[in-house]
Amino acid sequence: MKTGIPFMILFIGLFMSIVTALSMGSVKIPLKTVAAIFLGQSQGGFSDTWPQVYEVILFHLRLPRVLLAGLVGGSLALSGAALQGVFRNPMADPGIIGVSSGGALGAVIAIYTGIAFTHPFALPALAFPGATIAVFLVYGLASRGGRTPISAVLLSGIAVSSLLTAISSFLLSLSESIFVLREMIFWIMGGLDGRGWSHLTIAGVPAVVGSLMILTFSRDLNIMALEGEEGAMTLGISVRRVTQILLVLSALVTGAVVSVSGGIGFVGLIVPHAVRLVLGPNHRILLPASFLGGAIFLIWADLASRSVFHAEELRLGIVTAFVGSPFFLFLLQRNLRRDSWN
Repeated sequence: MKTGIPFMILFIGLFMSIVTALSMGSVKIPLKTVAAIFLGQSQGGFSDTWPQVYEVILFHLRLPRVLLAGLVGGSLALSGAALQGVFRNPMADPGIIGVSSGGALGAVIAIYTGIAFTHPFALPALAFPGATIAVFLVYGLASRGGRTPISAVLLSGIAVSSLLTAISSFLLSLSESIFVLREMIFWIMGGLDGRGWSHLTIAGVPAVVGSLMILTFSRDLNIMALEGEEGAMTLGISVRRVTQILLVLSALVTGAVVSVSGGIGFVGLIVPHAVRLVLGPNHRILLPASFLGGAIFLIWADLASRSVFHAEELRLGIVTAFVGSPFFLFLLQRNLRRDSWN
């Protein structure tokens, strides 16, 4: 299969996902009306064509939320693919190894101290170091003698995630403000309700810059996957340096999107694995395809979260956990059966 065909399919799928998500919701807007609004076309007086509330819903509520869902999903999937390449195991994921929990804790601290409400960039400014500290703590705990077994990474990640979540819960229990409590619960459970253009702007710059920088390491990840650490070093690649840079970039991207979406798990586990099965392990294809696939996945997951129950919105983190947890257990059992749990 030519390389351009899968990307064409993914771009078409992403476009159709965005259009469908803009159309569906508590207020259904016909697809032709969505197209007409965006194209500025009308066949008569404004009041005779569509209700003005449709434009408000599209441009001020749904469009920024859908675009943010695509950014968050793509960033998490790309980070997951990069981490899986670093650790050379498809079970690595920003949520599982503590990156998302660290970013969420940084956001919770910003909310608890109140600086999130006075400085617009306080959330990503604290989410990034939180995610960075978490990933390097897990990496340091799991590494012995220059080796980083995936079993140690997963166990360390679970332990660190539990600790960081406990700290977030502790801060939650100390807060007496209902508004602050609601905001912190949002970050712990994850979701995109109430997100607007300002949130997209805050997360967009670091997420896009970090994602583009991750893509430049495709060749290094390919060589590390094919030759192993020793073979990569003989070809002039500093494996330790590449690993540390990719960990920082993954923390930057994950921390940026988690700062506006809260903890959303398993996207970085499911999507890269599915893309790898279909398109193969070449990171030149895997990384950008994972971004597009993650964007599509989370747009549909967010659509499900706001459409399943009409009276109340389901938290997005719950939707991804329902899908991701069985998938993680499946991968775990398959690795155990293949005796690759090392």
